[in-house]
Amino acid sequence: MSGVTQIPALVSLREQVERALSSRIVTGELEPGRVLTVPTLALEFGVSATPVREAMLNLARRGFLSPMRNRGFRVTEVSLDELRHLGEVRMMLEAPPMRALAGTLPRETVDRLNALADEITSAGREGRLQDYLEADTDFHLTLLERTGNPHLVSLVRELRQQTRLTGLVKLAESEALTASTREHAELVDLLVSGDGAGAEALMRRHIGHIAGLWSGHDER
Repeated sequence: MSGVTQIPALVSLREQVERALSSRIVTGELEPGRVLTVPTLALEFGVSATPVREAMLNLARRGFLSPMRNRGFRVTEVSLDELRHLGEVRMMLEAPPMRALAGTLPRETVDRLNALADEITSAGREGRLQDYLEADTDFHLTLLERTGNPHLVSLVRELRQQTRLTGLVKLAESEALTASTREHAELVDLLVSGDGAGAEALMRRHIGHIAGLWSGHDER
């Protein structure tokens, strides 16, 4: 990757670097086994070594990186079985609430969800994978916030941070990603129409992409 990656000064440099690196790891742009060094990344991001080192240490605590003595950090790997387990837990947490939320969403929430669904589709089509991941996270957490259960929101946020979607880079180069992104808008339509059973079924299918389409595996 040539040139300097610009980091907007909206939040801390450490957080900006961590977001950028985590999105690259999640999507597979930085593949498992890849060795990363602080000086190289500091040069790429155009910042000092300190925020980069702090970001990488935090990513190591989150399980994204593994420290290598005197060499840097290695991108860790998540097995297919682990992805399946993460997906199963997310289905248990996210799918059943769709029945209770159907027909209850206020207009402002529907408008926000539709705007996020549009951004997810646009970002996926244009290959803006960091924007895709952030909008996707906002969509799911905004929906779950309507349950009024902050513990549920916190648990799903944590599970999402552990998930790898290493097939996204290749999917973004085809039309395959667009089909799955449209499921967000379809879900909103089902919830607005009061179809709780349909919304739950769609959420289960959607989350099923974790160990399938999004990670580069056959969903059959």
